[in-house]
Amino acid sequence: MRGLWPQSVRWRTTLFATAVSAFALVAVGALVLLLLRANLAGTAQDRAELAAREIATALADGTPPQRALPHDDELVVLIDGPATDFGEDEDPVPRFGGEPRPAPPPGDDDHGGRDDGHDYDDSYTKKVGRVLTEVRFDTVKIDGKPHRFAAITAQAPDGTCFVVYAGVSTAVGEEAVGKAARYMLLALAPVLLVIAGVTWLVTRRALRPVAAIRAELAAITAGDLSRRVPEPGSRDEIGDLARTTNATLAQLDAAVSQQRRFIADASHELRSPIATIRARLEVGAEHPGLLRPAELLDDVVRLQRLATDLLLLARLDAGERPPSRAVDLAGLLREAAARPAPYPVRLEVPEELTVPGVRSRLERVLTNLLDNAQHHTSTAVWVTARVSGGHAVIEVADDGPGVPVAERERVFGRFVRLDEARSRDEGGAGLGLAIVADLVAAHGGTVEVADRPGGGALLRVTLPASRDF
Repeated sequence: MRGLWPQSVRWRTTLFATAVSAFALVAVGALVLLLLRANLAGTAQDRAELAAREIATALADGTPPQRALPHDDELVVLIDGPATDFGEDEDPVPRFGGEPRPAPPPGDDDHGGRDDGHDYDDSYTKKVGRVLTEVRFDTVKIDGKPHRFAAITAQAPDGTCFVVYAGVSTAVGEEAVGKAARYMLLALAPVLLVIAGVTWLVTRRALRPVAAIRAELAAITAGDLSRRVPEPGSRDEIGDLARTTNATLAQLDAAVSQQRRFIADASHELRSPIATIRARLEVGAEHPGLLRPAELLDDVVRLQRLATDLLLLARLDAGERPPSRAVDLAGLLREAAARPAPYPVRLEVPEELTVPGVRSRLERVLTNLLDNAQHHTSTAVWVTARVSGGHAVIEVADDGPGVPVAERERVFGRFVRLDEARSRDEGGAGLGLAIVADLVAAHGGTVEVADRPGGGALLRVTLPASRDF
């Protein structure tokens, strides 16, 4: 069954719209036919009742039965009473009105207190006839054709009672309903074909941008992420899909470009220490007396640090998130400040300061901040920590040249050195603050550069403080 169902959205939409339209048209057509039948039957009944009342009124006024008959060939009329012999030679008409009833005794206007089952009109006198208000209806077939009859009782001024039967044929109405049903059935197929065709065309037009988007996405490869899918001018769901797809492609293009730059920069940074180590080893092989193991070890250590930094950045880019635990940030600050350094570290931290995070990564943040300050300061490094607004705020300041305002965002980029003239041995690979920014962001915090009062740079790290663990 699943294989028989069309897989195309266009086909499914067309079939569904056609099926729903067919059901709706059939339901509406049936309702219209029922209403039409009821309306025609009601009209025939009203005509029969009106004709019966007119004849009964004429009889009540004293008109002889022969003269009370209407001149209407569409009516079937029978007057049943002692003074008439009409209908005897005609086709029999069922007398569902019963036998005529005698008039009440003369002078007894209130019917003598008896209830004979008829509702008499009390407005008559002895010399004036009357028409009973009760009207009975029934459907009878004459010559195989249905007729709607109305029966009403009238009393002549002389007291004679008549039952008037007036019938109207409903065959014309039934025929009209039948013709309407046939016409509706004949028109149903063309209407459904039109609906299916219009649905097919509209769906094809609506899905045309989707086909263009699919074709463009199929043509886009990792080698050319600068291409974009066509965006329709409409503000509908398909337009939103195209815009969202282009936004995703733009982010992917930026990510791939960043990765390529990172690989190129990393290759460049790795090539220099490897080339230096190779050169020293080649010199040592030719002249063993010139080989200096201490310098070679420095190059290896520098290469190892660079590889460690690159591995850490790769893990951060991959979204690696070790489990978070309570970390004694005040203790980490004291340990980092106690390390040997060219310049003294002046520390102002509270006795207890706890934040959620990964201890090794927070330790790396503090180490990189202090190393950066030691590289730029002239006399000392100042480190303060406090709790403000539910956040832990750490500030590391130096009295060096500071960071220009225009470079305060760029300084957190990878492989960025503000002093290009400085050698790599003195300035490092330019990954220290980039690692700080990524690690702080992974902990839900922020890092920014400001001016230190009195001159120099101040790096401020804000982390969510932890109260209960």
